[in-house]
Amino acid sequence: MTRTAFVFSGLGPYRVGMAESLLAHRPGLAATYFRAADDLLGIPLTRLCREGPAHHFADPAVAHPAAFVTGLAALEVLRAEGVRPDIVAGHGLGEYTALVAAGVLEWPDALVLVRLHAELVATAGDQVPGAMAAVEGLDAATVARLCAESTAAGRLVELACENGPGHTVVSGKAAGVDRLARAAEAAGATRTARLPVGGPFHSSLLGDCVAEFTEALVETEFHDPKVPVVSSVTARPVTSAGRAVVALRDQLTAPVRWTDTVRRLMALGTRRFVEAGPGPVLDGSIRRLAPGADVQVTGTVPGLRLALEAAAPAAIPV
Repeated sequence: MTRTAFVFSGLGPYRVGMAESLLAHRPGLAATYFRAADDLLGIPLTRLCREGPAHHFADPAVAHPAAFVTGLAALEVLRAEGVRPDIVAGHGLGEYTALVAAGVLEWPDALVLVRLHAELVATAGDQVPGAMAAVEGLDAATVARLCAESTAAGRLVELACENGPGHTVVSGKAAGVDRLARAAEAAGATRTARLPVGGPFHSSLLGDCVAEFTEALVETEFHDPKVPVVSSVTARPVTSAGRAVVALRDQLTAPVRWTDTVRRLMALGTRRFVEAGPGPVLDGSIRRLAPGADVQVTGTVPGLRLALEAAAPAAIPV
């Protein structure tokens, strides 16, 4: 039996109109999630998502809630058409949406945590200028070695994401990230690129944020999963509410093990992946890591139609 995994991205793509295909399909979602998020956050998230201006998405406190709520909208559309996951996972911040899908968190609680996470990272970035960069064409071991060399030279940079063969992301002090990019290109990287993320996610620079974030996690109600969920921090199933708390806490400073996460999903029988959210972020890595798997993306009207048809042939057409 083919298992279907819903997967949720954390970073990007942030753009004006990111949820329009979903809202066109089910207009009621604007009130259910987006306008409700306006009230919870105290910002005009609905207007920013639909009208912009785009420069607001440079602020993680806007961009991350927007991506999270768009992921929720995609999840709701799929559920309404009778498409339900056998297992879920999220890349980085996408893990919050995955935990909502698994019944571990109520979505308003998860949204508050997403915003706090973004604010803490932005604050840390103000104190110590941080950055992230993608590195393509080098294996993770080589990138990790270059990170260690930069850190030893006083410019801290760490491996933040393993997204598949030849695709990694680094995070750390801005000077360290710049040094790493130069070293990676000298070592044969085919491409390096700064990421517009607003802070050094998944790095030890966020160590001072752990206590405050842990306090918020402890004050939030978590439940045991109703749907199997694999954490991108450990690449292992989250089997209890307590383990979910630990995974979100560790996510601040630990790298995203997406390569191992996709392989774990495959080992658990997943052969169909539906990337639910604002657009294609994870599909490329999944196709590289799981050749032959059926991968669908809900970020556009055609993509949503294909996802519904592939996962549930009897679903109502978009």
